[in-house]
Amino acid sequence: MRTQHLTNHHFSQPALPVAHTQVNSSASLNNGLITEFVYSASQPAFAQLLLPLLQHLGMQSRWLLWLTPQQKLSRHWLSQSGLPVDKMVQVNQITAMSTADAMEKALLTGNYSVVLGWLPDLNDSERERLQIAARQGGSYGFIMKPTNEQNSVSGHHSTVKIHSSIYH
Repeated sequence: MRTQHLTNHHFSQPALPVAHTQVNSSASLNNGLITEFVYSASQPAFAQLLLPLLQHLGMQSRWLLWLTPQQKLSRHWLSQSGLPVDKMVQVNQITAMSTADAMEKALLTGNYSVVLGWLPDLNDSERERLQIAARQGGSYGFIMKPTNEQNSVSGHHSTVKIHSSIYH
């Protein structure tokens, strides 16, 4: 397995304590965050990086929203991963451009602890709108970016594999 040394000084959020069984929802309302999650099919790090965070956020009373225009989530994978199937919402019959608007609206509601969206390339204004919506809703937003294999070999992106068993 190839690993990359990445330095990112842009993270201002403290690490989430995964071991706690109770989640303070009032504290989470102050922590809106948008980040991009670049992944590649050749590097299986999804379970190690994002899954524990999703499990932690699943302990909140709020929902987890997946905006996946191209795929349908596998209930079997969700239940095996320890994610709360009864708190999952998926929207997969929308266009890529509508996904950005849907993500902004979902983040603003505060009904979701996390919103994962497979979005087209965004400009700075759109990213800022999503960041404001995440802060106002106290939600985490992950902009999911698949990368092609040529880019991941050159080492320009941090990459994470999302296993195909997630989708039907």
